[in-house]
Amino acid sequence: MFLRVRTMGTGGADGCTGSMTTTAPATSQTFGTISLVAATITTGLLAGVFYAYACSVMLALRQVDDRTFVEVMNRINVVIVNPVFMLSFLGSVAFTALAAVLHLRGDQRTVLWWILAAVALNVLSFLITSGGNIPLNNRLADAHTGDFATLRAQFETSWVRLNILRALANTGALGALVWVVHLRRG
Repeated sequence: MFLRVRTMGTGGADGCTGSMTTTAPATSQTFGTISLVAATITTGLLAGVFYAYACSVMLALRQVDDRTFVEVMNRINVVIVNPVFMLSFLGSVAFTALAAVLHLRGDQRTVLWWILAAVALNVLSFLITSGGNIPLNNRLADAHTGDFATLRAQFETSWVRLNILRALANTGALGALVWVVHLRRG
């Protein structure tokens, strides 16, 4: 894909006027599209993970005994830290921020505001996870007591609320990114 730029000469010291055509790769637009697609996919995957926790995993765990709840949550919190999850967890913020940078041109301002909203919502989800869910996970894992009922009581309600908040933030970011894709098509 190439972008043609035509410039008109104004007459220099040699008195020449005319035009010059240069061809430059339209890499900015291509990278902007690729980063937007990557941002949309990673944000959607992350919103889906948090949604699945909210409407299935935590509902199922609500029905088990305290010891099983603590053991399963601790196991989930270990196995979820893997390259596939981390790509969506970190990629949702990174790819959306990159898409914003690549849409800074004046003719991209309409979509830029939507991308910036998605960045803000993805960052909010990241902060909720890093500042809320992960510390709760760590406290649950570090507890050296056999009082599973107390551990669960100190963990479950707060963790579920924070998960719902981050799910809403990521879902809002996904909506904004889908809207950008729609606007760019039109």
